[in-house]
Amino acid sequence: MRFSSSRPVCSSLLLSFFAAATLLSAQEVSPPGNSGTAAAVSAVATGIDSGNTAWLLTSTALVLFMMIPGLALFYAGLVRARNVLSVLMQCFALTAVLSLVWLAFGYSAAFSEGGSFVGSFTSLAFLKGTAPAAVRAGTTIPEFLYFAYQMTFFVITPGLIIGAVVERMKFTALMLFMTFWSILVYLPVCYMVWFKGNYFGLTGVIDHAGGIVVHITAGIAALVACIIVGPRRDHGKQAIMPHNLPMTVTGAAMLWVGWFGFNAGSGLAADGHAAMTLVVTHLSACTATLVWMAIEWAVLKRPTVLGAATGSIAGLAAITPAAGSVGPVGALIIGAVSAAVCWWFSIKVKARFNYDDSLDVFGVHGIGGLVGTILLGVLAHDTFGGLKNEASLTTQTLAALYTILYSALVSIILLVLVKKTIGLNVTEVQEREGLDYSEHGENAYNH
Repeated sequence: MRFSSSRPVCSSLLLSFFAAATLLSAQEVSPPGNSGTAAAVSAVATGIDSGNTAWLLTSTALVLFMMIPGLALFYAGLVRARNVLSVLMQCFALTAVLSLVWLAFGYSAAFSEGGSFVGSFTSLAFLKGTAPAAVRAGTTIPEFLYFAYQMTFFVITPGLIIGAVVERMKFTALMLFMTFWSILVYLPVCYMVWFKGNYFGLTGVIDHAGGIVVHITAGIAALVACIIVGPRRDHGKQAIMPHNLPMTVTGAAMLWVGWFGFNAGSGLAADGHAAMTLVVTHLSACTATLVWMAIEWAVLKRPTVLGAATGSIAGLAAITPAAGSVGPVGALIIGAVSAAVCWWFSIKVKARFNYDDSLDVFGVHGIGGLVGTILLGVLAHDTFGGLKNEASLTTQTLAALYTILYSALVSIILLVLVKKTIGLNVTEVQEREGLDYSEHGENAYNH
């Protein structure tokens, strides 16, 4: 009964969405000719390359595989049994909602010509005027495929934030915050870094697959969210243990495999550069896994399965911005440094300041993305097997700083607004009962 009041609102939103889609698709428009990076807008399309297209089709599936089921299972295994369905539901629902936002105006705002801060909200809205054979300018892949590939990044970025607020944030509040955060943070940052090439006045910023656009934005938002939402009511009073580590490790393995599409697909070509990117992605994850295990061995006198899985994700997050620029040696360094720094933030810093970043989104993704973005300015050189003089340390550091400030500011404003309107937290009774039943009326495990 408590959900009945939301049905008219949902129905109205759906009707408005499809009405807008019908109206836009009926407009007389010319085929999109302003797609691709800003530098490639005037490039002559060379036609669709079947090899590149096949690889990007595969990469698109791999990145979606990272969100559902990869991230969903990784997070679901880490929460308690009474909250596992709520996490799975959040990942599934975000995937659905944000895919439609991407179609309606997100893709157009991120990847079409506009202002200095964001692109046009209408030129590619609902992919109007786009034929199946249309080629994304400056590439050899279909416009539809570029749309789909970039959509998977748009979907998974706010999905990462879920891990910081599990077990106590309202489903409606989470969906509202994530949707507007994606529009107000992800779209402008994506547009400026990946399309416009001018990031708050900085040029030459390198972010191969999302250290800035994905991991720092989400990691900082996660830190802000867990502080404003507040801790779980039993945080610090008793040990809060994962309910299913095999589920978490399975999710981590899926993320590891899916990350090849995330990083090696971002070059938009099936070539030697993609092969190098795939190799360094794997090497960074391997190194970070072993270093995290070694730290635990030294501190706890034994390595943990959870630590190994977490270390691998730290290495993957850190190599993401640098994967297209660093070589194998650079990947080893990034993997080792990210494991040590992310472990320190996830274990020591979090305990020192007592914030409930429940699944270490800030400590792993935020810090991992920051480490990779900055180290790129040092390691993107042929000395380390990478591309010579590929990046500026100053530029990379400033870009990371700008991202931290921007994501934090917008996240604070949005969370405060949601808190003042519909509220952020479930009640104490609902939290103790578990979000699976209190929010969705279901139980994951029925005996």
